[in-house]
Amino acid sequence: MSLSFKSLSRVIVISCLSMAAISQLHAAELPPVPDEIKQAGQLRAGVRCDQPPYGYQDNNGEFAGIEVEMSRKVAEWALGSKDKVTFTCVTAENRVPQLLGRKVDFLIATLGVTPERQRVIDFTVPYRWGASDVAVANNSDIKTIADLKGKTLATLKGSVQAKWFEDHMPEVKTLRMNSAADALQTFRQGRADAYTHDAATLVVVVANDPNSRLLGVPFQISDAAIGVRKNEEQWRDYLSAAIARMHEEKLFHGWVEHYVPENIRSYYFSVFEQAKPVETL
Repeated sequence: MSLSFKSLSRVIVISCLSMAAISQLHAAELPPVPDEIKQAGQLRAGVRCDQPPYGYQDNNGEFAGIEVEMSRKVAEWALGSKDKVTFTCVTAENRVPQLLGRKVDFLIATLGVTPERQRVIDFTVPYRWGASDVAVANNSDIKTIADLKGKTLATLKGSVQAKWFEDHMPEVKTLRMNSAADALQTFRQGRADAYTHDAATLVVVVANDPNSRLLGVPFQISDAAIGVRKNEEQWRDYLSAAIARMHEEKLFHGWVEHYVPENIRSYYFSVFEQAKPVETL
């Protein structure tokens, strides 16, 4: 049964809804914009700058990507212009501190929802699901996650992948880098046997590198959502309703078509438009 936002007269808390339910929501109108946001007159978004197609800087230094487009759409709906948002580059390690330090108003930065993060920040409803995977060299003898025992793995500081291997496979040596570019270079230079990251990011990596392949064993399946500070419920719920409207208007489909090469679009269509799969590991 579809839910409707047509007659919203108050903030609707929808953070418990699943991705499947979000796709059915109707968001013809949004809740009121918080007064502090209206008074500021400009949004400050924390985005990734090295994670195409989600967030990156193009050859001209301009911010681009699906999550950047989300930020611009929020600015358009909340403040009347897509240009009323400034961007701050954040990393896996510093994005939550940037939010807590009030350097940004919200995070749209490949941010997975985890219990550890939920203790310190709030999340909107998810806008996509994500899974982790591992990239290895084509000639590597690593075929499964279990084969990583005793191997060296490149990952990012503060990432959910680093935490997953710390908790589940402490016998794997992790090289925790400051950026995705550093982690990828470490792997390509042979200083690591494998590179783990968000599967969507790795799909792009292997598509552009004939010398690498994915294990194709997704793990650490989770939701990605917008992060906000605690005690900012009105802002959180506005953003949740904005996400619902983005799904209602099928904006993600167009953004994927714009930012993702045709040969790998099917993966991105699935994470934005289909239900989250069940984890097997």
